[in-house]
Amino acid sequence: MATELIVIRHAPALDEGRVAGRRDVAAALPDVTALPDVTALAGRIGAVDGVLASPARRCIETARALWPGRAIAEDAALWEQDFGDWEGLPRTDLPDLGPLSAAELAAHAPPGGESFAAMCARVAPALDRIGALGGRRAVVAHAGTVRAALALAIGSVPGALAFQVAPLSLSRFLWLGSGQWAVIGVNG
Repeated sequence: MATELIVIRHAPALDEGRVAGRRDVAAALPDVTALPDVTALAGRIGAVDGVLASPARRCIETARALWPGRAIAEDAALWEQDFGDWEGLPRTDLPDLGPLSAAELAAHAPPGGESFAAMCARVAPALDRIGALGGRRAVVAHAGTVRAALALAIGSVPGALAFQVAPLSLSRFLWLGSGQWAVIGVNG
């Protein structure tokens, strides 16, 4: 049974220019300029059989804006990458890692955090569980979660780091069976 999985990155985070992987910051949804984007996105998504979200406030707020009054299931496996000691640092203060290959970057874990490869290993079983449900499923999560889904579909954890994932964008996947995914579209 094939499942269409629609993964939506949350609305812009009110992170004040600081790393917010696991920090629980709000989404910029109260700003009326963001609301037309949310309404348009909801129209492009159409009907879904279920909605899941990362427990992060920015994801729950985005999901509620897209589907007002609908039950939103939460799955902790969908959280963004844990940036450990870098959480809350201004992005301009992040250390320069020097030249790293995509494979080295995927394997690098910030002090006290997790690598992108470890995040992909955490997210993959959750995405397979959702895929096994059938129908059209929506997930509201993070850029890292979208990249983890891309890593599954393209068969390359380092290769998924090449994708930019915009706020309020949707990426669509087709679940073909345990661990087997196809990309329908990215950043729509």
